[in-house]
Amino acid sequence: MSGAREGEIILPAHGWRPRAAQWEAWDYLQQGGTRLNLIAHRRFGKDDLALNWTSVSAMQRVGNYWHMLPEAAQARKAIWTAVNPHTGRRRVDEAFPPEIRARTLERDMFIEFINGSTWQVLGSDNYNSLVGATPVGVVFSEWALANPSAWGYVEPMLSENGGWALFITTPRGRNHAWRMFQATRADPAWFTAVLRASETGIFTAAQLEASRAAAVALYGEEEGLAKFEQEYECSFDAQILGAYYGRLMRDLHAQGRIGDVPHNPALPCVTAWDLGIGDSTVIWIAQQVGPEVRVIDCIAGSGVGMDWYVRELEKRPYIYRQHLLPHDAGNSELGTGERRIDTLRRLGVRPVRVLPRGQVDDGIQAVRNLLPRCRFDRARCERGIDALEQYRRSYDDLNKRYRDRPLHDWASDYADAFRYLAVGLRDRESDARTRPQPRVSPLAGPNGWQAF
Repeated sequence: MSGAREGEIILPAHGWRPRAAQWEAWDYLQQGGTRLNLIAHRRFGKDDLALNWTSVSAMQRVGNYWHMLPEAAQARKAIWTAVNPHTGRRRVDEAFPPEIRARTLERDMFIEFINGSTWQVLGSDNYNSLVGATPVGVVFSEWALANPSAWGYVEPMLSENGGWALFITTPRGRNHAWRMFQATRADPAWFTAVLRASETGIFTAAQLEASRAAAVALYGEEEGLAKFEQEYECSFDAQILGAYYGRLMRDLHAQGRIGDVPHNPALPCVTAWDLGIGDSTVIWIAQQVGPEVRVIDCIAGSGVGMDWYVRELEKRPYIYRQHLLPHDAGNSELGTGERRIDTLRRLGVRPVRVLPRGQVDDGIQAVRNLLPRCRFDRARCERGIDALEQYRRSYDDLNKRYRDRPLHDWASDYADAFRYLAVGLRDRESDARTRPQPRVSPLAGPNGWQAF
């Protein structure tokens, strides 16, 4: 950050300097640190810190750099076109001045620099579409809302090439971001910090009180205080606003119904699928013991064929009574033209039941009715549990209210599959009260598919 000679440009550009509360993280990166986990309050300047570090890093090491938001759709508004209200300049123009650019592709949110490095804004919801690209620096912005599988995809690349990863976020419950915080807070290879608004000095006490009062006025006492504690005081325990199943999931935790739930080999299993095309495919696996539903496993993947999921089911020591599929199971797979239900049957998955198209609200109510009867295996269903806790209504920023429809993000794939489980079990129990139970045929083998 020393003075520049004629013809040179100083980075960070436009006189940007870390705030007092940002210096420790900046110094860690300057000293060669490669894993930063920054849980910081709203308006801390998390993205500004990350963008300016990327500009420095991209000039020091030629490579590909990514700035990932939870959803590709929000990336343009949040980063690419975002304007700094203090300067009136676009944030990307402040961090990456024209003097260091070779070309800029507005449509792709892509910049190539004069030394050959590249930088792009992406969504962690479609990380698997980046096959072939290898980054040397990745920012996970709003990490608590991102698809956690994206880090599993990127981490081996960065470990192999010595690249860096920055996780910047405010909390959203005790999900994957909370677990990463717990795992890295004492790890000397990581810089991990929680930076609360009451401690950083960025806001005065009067400003914080005004923000708290505004949140209460907008959302009501309970939700407003929860939002303030989450956004400004970095609370992992504040309720997730707009969550469909938040209270029910908290009750399950409090009642000890999320923990070790072993598979009972004497009982058959029911599976419920959400079949993704551009999204993940998710399979919940459950056993019924009287009225109780024991959710013992959850399988998820992306960018793989139906045969991969079948192998995952076959290698588990489960007996399958029924496979619940969504109404779109009759759609054709891209590339093969074969209906997905026919693909599954050809691979030996039976018996299958395709659920009729139903109202999402009806399915959400079915989940609410089912959850108090459930037990979840924490280890095998960890990511699915996170998703059910995160599943929430979409928010209308213009009118400042929640819409009557779910937000479509990484959590919705898990929530949709669980909705099919709830509807399938509800309908089966309803049928059982009105007609005789079907007879079950012998199994084909110890891990065979059980047929009616």
